[in-house]
Amino acid sequence: MGLRVGIVGYGLAGRYFHAPLLKGCGFEVAAIATTNEIRHGHAQEDFPGVKVVPTSEELVKERLDLVVVASANIAHAHDALSAINAGIPVVIDKPMGRTHAETKAIIDAGLKAEIPISTFFNRRWDSNALTIKRILASGVLGQIHRMESRFERFRPQLNTQSWRENMSAADGGGQLLDLQTHLISTAIDWFGSAELVMSSVRSLRGGADDDSVLVLRHIDGMMSYLSASAVVGAPGPCTRILGSQGALVIHDLDPQEDLLRSGKYPMGGTWAVPTASKAFIHRGNEIEEIVGENGNYALFYSAIGDAIEGKAPWPIDTNDVLLVAKLIDQARANSL
Repeated sequence: MGLRVGIVGYGLAGRYFHAPLLKGCGFEVAAIATTNEIRHGHAQEDFPGVKVVPTSEELVKERLDLVVVASANIAHAHDALSAINAGIPVVIDKPMGRTHAETKAIIDAGLKAEIPISTFFNRRWDSNALTIKRILASGVLGQIHRMESRFERFRPQLNTQSWRENMSAADGGGQLLDLQTHLISTAIDWFGSAELVMSSVRSLRGGADDDSVLVLRHIDGMMSYLSASAVVGAPGPCTRILGSQGALVIHDLDPQEDLLRSGKYPMGGTWAVPTASKAFIHRGNEIEEIVGENGNYALFYSAIGDAIEGKAPWPIDTNDVLLVAKLIDQARANSL
């Protein structure tokens, strides 16, 4: 059998992201914590015989090699500390904490207990991110001066059943702690450390923040423009990178989220279907389609498995996690 893992929370993140990726990478899902009766049924349907318990405190009593915290943001710190105090390595769905202070407290607790922790910055392994890293390494775009990255959708009606759309920022709601986390994480992965230049964080639908733009300046002076919004009737391309010798444009996300939501998973840690987005290099009126990389979120959990067994380092640097949290705090505090 593979490494034994317990999952705290079995909603969207737990059921449709973490569980299938863990299964695909050979982990044994041994326990799931949820108090929701419907999700209790989902857990037993997906993993017959799995032990379902109500709390993270009960979950960590099981013999586990890893705990995955996929609960609501308001519970991340509590559930992560349950695992750390039990001496079990832990992966926390993004964001690790609701604030920089909470994030640092979790990381410090792990360091003090000598228990490794990581955050699920899975978008670093989607097709767009892997293609961008390849193109940047090639130098074909010349000197990069601007990057635009977006999660723009058109959902004008507030979903009253979604805690993300209704909870206050203090309780972990809003897109700044959701989609912007991915945008910042990938930006600093591609272009290095950054500082906040400007931010606009708004609520357009009357619930939690649902429209934000952040402008970052990276260490080499390159600028990133990051947009996350639920009220965009004409979404822009997912990513546009501008350089002195051309521009890279990727219009759409890869299909991994849709595949996971449909019940599919990367068996053996590899997708059986293509997962590449179309990508284009523009040089004025000249447009060249290039081959995109196949995305694979399972690479994150393959790396986690290797790290637990001492074969490789943990895949996400906690300095990146702290920087993302710091920039989110600053964006909220300094919003126009």
